[in-house]
Amino acid sequence: MAPASPVFLPRGTVVLNQMIDYVKELYVKYGYDEVMTPQIFNTELWKRSGHYDNYRESMYFIDVDDREFGVKPMNCPAAAMVYLAESHSYRDLPMRLADFGRLHRNERSGVTQGLFRVRSMVQDDAHIFCTFDQIGTEIDSFLKMLSESCAVFGFDNYRFELSLRPEKRVGSNEMWDRAEAVLTEVMDGTGREYTVASGEGAFYGPKIDQFVPDALGREWQLGTVQLDFSLPERFDLEYTAEDGTRQRPVVIHRAMYGSLERFLGVLVEHLSGAFPLWLAPVQAVVVPIADRHNDFCHEVGTGLKEAGLRVEVNDSNDRMNAKIRQAQLQKVPYMLVVGDREVDAGSVAVRTRAGEDLGAKPVGDVVDMLLKQVADRS
Repeated sequence: MAPASPVFLPRGTVVLNQMIDYVKELYVKYGYDEVMTPQIFNTELWKRSGHYDNYRESMYFIDVDDREFGVKPMNCPAAAMVYLAESHSYRDLPMRLADFGRLHRNERSGVTQGLFRVRSMVQDDAHIFCTFDQIGTEIDSFLKMLSESCAVFGFDNYRFELSLRPEKRVGSNEMWDRAEAVLTEVMDGTGREYTVASGEGAFYGPKIDQFVPDALGREWQLGTVQLDFSLPERFDLEYTAEDGTRQRPVVIHRAMYGSLERFLGVLVEHLSGAFPLWLAPVQAVVVPIADRHNDFCHEVGTGLKEAGLRVEVNDSNDRMNAKIRQAQLQKVPYMLVVGDREVDAGSVAVRTRAGEDLGAKPVGDVVDMLLKQVADRS
């Protein structure tokens, strides 16, 4: 019914929403403003942006009131329209606009693959409008944000690639010289090794891509930051400089996850499905040993849910060991077992998915322990 367009069930949706919430926290920390833009735009917008001429075969089009509209494959033109909605001076820059818009691309059936290459996707997309002199600071800030997120998700084996000017490009050689020098200086300042790909930059500017290997050693491009000299020209973007002249801003395209679907696919393989507590769709399962313990288990489950934790109570007729085994196979971080002693003491016996027995703990202490791990994203 919807080829190469993933359907996320409740647990998968929880994971995606947690990923989005985490990025939104970083947006506050790093000074981004979030916007929401339409899914479809009149074809005239895509002609102005260049997508109609260069990307039309990968787009979907519909007719509305005898006019042709294109479903957006990228957020860039929408960000330009947001910028154009008001006049700007140098005091307004940098302007960082983030958009979690859903995108649709008509990928060929032969190249679609699971979550890694899909036709319907969400990107943690953002566009930074800045002066040329602000490029280095903005890209350095983004790479710090990217490094911070990689540490949270447990990615340490990744590499960067700096792609330089292609043969067909926009902008002057002097502009490219300055832009490439800035990106090289930023990458040298990170202390990380990177490769240089001559001729592999976008026609609109040089870029830095992050490549992360999956469980089979295949590399996937996730994070990216790209300079764009074309979009400001096509949309006649301007700001008032300090000397009163009208100048073009530079546009920086950037994403940490890239496609959330692809990132999730790589992450599932990287973690073998064992998500950290903050990201796990079910953070704990309460396991009654016998039916007479069910009421207390539901009280415990309700208390943990009210504290903001994602908890299930397994009051099925299965034996206790089978319930624990089921939770371990589902990679649930914690199992909270309840028998007569736990009911009498108002406690739960805590076990981990790795098989570690942490012993009996008061319910309040367990809540505090789990909330601290969630807050620390440990």
